[in-house]
Amino acid sequence: MTDMRYGGFTTLLYKEVLRFWKVASQTVAAPVLTALLYLLIFSHVLEGHVKVHGVAYTAFLIPGLVMMSVLQNAFANSSSSLIQSKVTGNIVFVLLPPISYQEFFAAYVLASVVRGVVVGAGVLLATCWFAPLSFAEPWWILAFALLGGAILGSLGVIAGIWADKFDQLAAFQNFLIMPLTFLSGVFYSINSLPPFWQQVSHWNPVFYMIDGFRHGFFGVSDASPWLSLAVVGTCLALLAAFTLNLLKRGYKLRA
Repeated sequence: MTDMRYGGFTTLLYKEVLRFWKVASQTVAAPVLTALLYLLIFSHVLEGHVKVHGVAYTAFLIPGLVMMSVLQNAFANSSSSLIQSKVTGNIVFVLLPPISYQEFFAAYVLASVVRGVVVGAGVLLATCWFAPLSFAEPWWILAFALLGGAILGSLGVIAGIWADKFDQLAAFQNFLIMPLTFLSGVFYSINSLPPFWQQVSHWNPVFYMIDGFRHGFFGVSDASPWLSLAVVGTCLALLAAFTLNLLKRGYKLRA
């Protein structure tokens, strides 16, 4: 498993990046096509009828689709890798080399961030022709893309550790990840919701990832980007600590 020229962390990171890159038609091209279809359908129906913060609906929608793609693919990368390794039994080849649990965590999460950012960049390149986009504060774009990818990569590690079969992983994704992302303001501003649902949305951490990311494009958002950064940073710290504790204990990984 470990290449003598590199350390365990570097080798594992390279393996995880290569794993998704070798099937890029499935892991990169397919999500880009899905996001493009969302854009074509929603923009066709709502463009000209809806403006959010003075921004045309198609332009408003594009950053949401980009960030949603980053998050969903970051989760898919770490969770699918771990469950495949567990089901096929080759997880032992990852656990046997002298790789610390911190390196294990960092390699899987960083590879997830790489996949999320690659897919997000692909979605942006494929959709930016449909509406003029500004990049008002690009550092927010980068910060939320990296932090959001790391959070969903960490959740993917948790899901991959917890699940014993693909059905359980699908349930984790369908009943947690999908609702959190679709109900986070990807397709709408939460200010358009009734007061009760606005309050509910503020308890959704994915809302702050989407909203902060969109702020980087237009300089306007439903919440302060600093509040969003604080919420996202806190979520990452808590999830990282929880995941590292699971790995340290060897939960469902070591006999």
